[in-house]
Amino acid sequence: MENNIKGMVLLCAIVLTGLSAGLFYAWYVSVIPGTKRVADHTYLETMQSINRAILNPGFFIIFFGSLIMLLISGYYQYLENLHLPFYFICTSIAFYMIGTLGITMFGNVPLNESLAPVNLSELSAEKLKSIRAAYEGRWNLFHAIRTLFSVLSFITLLIAAFINGSIASKI
Repeated sequence: MENNIKGMVLLCAIVLTGLSAGLFYAWYVSVIPGTKRVADHTYLETMQSINRAILNPGFFIIFFGSLIMLLISGYYQYLENLHLPFYFICTSIAFYMIGTLGITMFGNVPLNESLAPVNLSELSAEKLKSIRAAYEGRWNLFHAIRTLFSVLSFITLLIAAFINGSIASKI
């Protein structure tokens, strides 16, 4: 029974971390190129809307659930004294905590919060262009970094699972 729980936690960590990496990667290769093609007002209005809409239970389960499941998986690997899988899970945790969660909280979120109260309809075309220039490049850079680190977190977690043996045998 206990091995089933450990296996399910590892599987949940893999699925949630994979969903997080997939969300950020899909955004990077689809939304960002699309938003580069729209007018300043449309871009800023769209980002304000998306920044409000993404704060929902589905996103929070994936975004924070990944870290929770990674930490629990690491704890189980530590208890089993499985050194190599434990180190890979710790690396995955570090990638996720620093590169995904940290960059989001200290990079993207402050930019989003600075954009949220801006009343776009009151601004001139030049001011819209200025706000976009200050926001978009930095936001996209932070997003590229968190995308890279979420994918690295997912890959190192998969390596840990393969080193640890078949995931199916743990469930």
